[in-house]
Amino acid sequence: MAAHVDTHDAHEEEHHHHKETFVTKYIFSQDHKMIAKQYLITGTIMGVIGVVMSLMFRMQIAWPEKPNVIFEALLGKWAPEGVMDADIYLALVTIHGTIMVFFVLTAGLSGTFSNLLIPLQIGARDMASGFLNMVSYWLFFLSSVFMVLSLFVEAGPAAAGWTIYPPLSALPLAQGGSGAGMTLWLVSMAIFIASSLLGSLNYIVTVINLRTKGMSMTRLPLTIWAFFITAVIGVISFPVLLSAALLLIMDRSFGTSFFLSDIFIQGEVLHYQGGSPVLFEHLFWFLGHPEVYIVLLPALGITSEIIATNSRKPIFGYRAMVASILAIAFLSTIVWGHHMFISGMNPFLGSVFTFTTLLIAIPSAVKAFNYITTLWKGNLQMNPAMLFSIGLVSTFITGGLTGIILGDSALDINVHDTYFVVAHFHLVMGISALYGMFAGIYHWFPKMFGRMLNKNLGYLHFWVTAICAYGVFFPMHFIGMAGLPRRYYTNSNFPLFDDTANANVVITIFALVGGAFQLVFLYNFVHSIFYGKKTVQNPWRSNTLEWTAPIKHIHGNWEGEIPHVHRWAYDYSKPGHDEDFVPQNIPLKEGEEELQH
Repeated sequence: MAAHVDTHDAHEEEHHHHKETFVTKYIFSQDHKMIAKQYLITGTIMGVIGVVMSLMFRMQIAWPEKPNVIFEALLGKWAPEGVMDADIYLALVTIHGTIMVFFVLTAGLSGTFSNLLIPLQIGARDMASGFLNMVSYWLFFLSSVFMVLSLFVEAGPAAAGWTIYPPLSALPLAQGGSGAGMTLWLVSMAIFIASSLLGSLNYIVTVINLRTKGMSMTRLPLTIWAFFITAVIGVISFPVLLSAALLLIMDRSFGTSFFLSDIFIQGEVLHYQGGSPVLFEHLFWFLGHPEVYIVLLPALGITSEIIATNSRKPIFGYRAMVASILAIAFLSTIVWGHHMFISGMNPFLGSVFTFTTLLIAIPSAVKAFNYITTLWKGNLQMNPAMLFSIGLVSTFITGGLTGIILGDSALDINVHDTYFVVAHFHLVMGISALYGMFAGIYHWFPKMFGRMLNKNLGYLHFWVTAICAYGVFFPMHFIGMAGLPRRYYTNSNFPLFDDTANANVVITIFALVGGAFQLVFLYNFVHSIFYGKKTVQNPWRSNTLEWTAPIKHIHGNWEGEIPHVHRWAYDYSKPGHDEDFVPQNIPLKEGEEELQH
């Protein structure tokens, strides 16, 4: 099952004696630990851009058409005299969604922790291909640059929503944001998908081929299972979005009509015929729904590791957790139609998608109950990483419950495209995945930078973020049930929605406070890299192999022989041992039984 890597080959000797320059060490690095840092820092910068956009359009919804000096400073011609232009509003919503879903939560989360942890936790010197790993990051960086450049196009960035449905995205003349900004969006996403596929293939090959001696699949930490299955989902579903993007480029630039049919503009009949925008919806959501779990599974894997470590207990139901990851991966690829219940879908087909959607609640519930059972009567260490992990379990449950309503074709019709949907997916996917990302940063920061984050600032960051996240998204359920549509630039022209105005002000105040307190995290992060307290070898007294590697980073992870594995990753508080943790590389004592998990 496991492959053993010879530690004394000529290749390794070359690594130890080859002097690295600044460029090869920090920029074009092939070391998975440095590439993880590159992903993290790039993802964080993109995250700041995405959050600032969300705060701007929240202020517009709360105080519509009121002059605002921030709009004037940041938006320029798009906010004459400080009043936000209607066209830029949808562009901000579009780019915010794109950045947060793909560039922060997909690449920032999965790229960072898959790169950091896969070789370290399976006992490998590096990824299967360091060169492809480097290329994967630089394609991600290039796609980020193109996405940011689209903000400075004269006619405006893409403005068809982050789902870029035709015909707005397919007709360059439809609106300002359908021109060069939309083209840059498509180019950026094509490069991003190439990056994601290269990364995913690398992760899969590394997990299958480079595990150290004794590291069978049933001894893998749940983090690695989550990253591995996430990579498999990505390889299956991302090419479908690439095909949709390429066909959309052909519709825009080469006169085809895959997604266009019988379009009239100002009474003039365009030459398109025979295409269907619903075809684009199918292609987009075939990636779009697995994408939820591409974002969420790594966060759940990180949470599994942190909750077990900080409960000082074995994870409850290891095999059930692995089975739930596999079930979620399979079911997530056959539920995309629940995004399309009001697209004119055959009611029988709708009932099939309803059934498969509700079915996914079972493996999700297995994970939630297993987390709760692991916490039950544990010796809980309430550090910031643990708090964010428990916060993830909370938002995963509360956000998931509203998914039952949206997954039912009869109930979904009433709240489709309202703020109820925004509340649901932000809680279950956005906030949960962000909590997983924060938890991972707090937990593995010592491994990445050799220093500790400030714990008190971490507590402040968690509590304000948790209160504000619910303050933003909990009221959205109610204004959604009141019928308030999402993506409207202003609701002041509709007397029907006057009662929701105060709720929108409250939501925006929570958003501004929560957004501002992310500066506490950024300060803690940057300051601690240089001035944080130096870490010890294994600060969390954890069992997994990464804590056996030296604090000082070396290209190859371990000096001398790679540690061998003798037990699973969750031997916490095991009877017969002096310590309440037993690392995986410690051999079994005479007569000691490996836990049946």
